[in-house]
Amino acid sequence: MASASAAAAMEKAQLLEEAAAESLPTEQVDALPSGFYDAFVLCGIRVHAVEPGRLLCHFTVPARLLNSGNFLHGGATASLVDLVGTAVFYTAGAQTRGSPLEMNISYLDAAFSDEEIDIEAKVLRAGKAVGVATVELKKKSGKIIAQARYSKYLGASSKL
Repeated sequence: MASASAAAAMEKAQLLEEAAAESLPTEQVDALPSGFYDAFVLCGIRVHAVEPGRLLCHFTVPARLLNSGNFLHGGATASLVDLVGTAVFYTAGAQTRGSPLEMNISYLDAAFSDEEIDIEAKVLRAGKAVGVATVELKKKSGKIIAQARYSKYLGASSKL
């Protein structure tokens, strides 16, 4: 019984993969401008408050970032965490030329199309080489959509 459901799931995944491959040829994906994905996710984000070590943004969930369940896609949430988590280090005076080291996200509730959400990031530590922040996505009601802990290599300058 379990193998039949696994086979059905694999078949469905294969069909979805084939449909995706047919809908956007590789040449078109390769032709997208650099930074397309960041702009795709970030379009509509508004900075509301900036303080040393804290950044608060408002974001209206666009239909383009919904998953098949019609709520904010987990990957889009992770991208928002990455981008706002990176930006908050600038408020603490840190330079962020590096890459993310670790991102842990707890998905706690759903956000739907046209829903206004807050994205708040706080620096826990901004060292010479590594920074750690928290990023929280909340509904206007205060209900938490996602909580994240975000670590980033800050790109310590070379002494050479």
